Amino acid sequence: MKTRTWILLLLALLALCLGLSLPLLLGGPASQAEIWSDGVLIARVDLAVERELTVAGPYGENMVTVSQGRIAVTRADCPDGYCMARGFCSRGAEIVCLPNRLVIRFVDGGADAVVG
Repeated sequence: MKTRTWILLLLALLALCLGLSLPLLLGGPASQAEIWSDGVLIARVDLAVERELTVAGPYGENMVTVSQGRIAVTRADCPDGYCMARGFCSRGAEIVCLPNRLVIRFVDGGADAVVG
């Protein structure tokens, strides 16, 4: 292929990546988070309300803390502790503790809908 074709393909790929990442980069913090344990929804928490929850898992317990509009796993009995390294978050990728099968997802406060 010609150089011009490669440049156009590269620019198109860059535009696609930028278009897909803009909502994540420019979006504000989530207003709520869902706490899932072993595929079951345990709680949907308002990030504006400070609280602590203890979630049991196969390797022990995880302490989930909501503070100042953010959420984090602040204590974990799992072997690796990677979930605690994520720290306090208010949006972005899920917080996951694989050994204890815990997932924290950020959601908007609006109504959910199923299309199908």
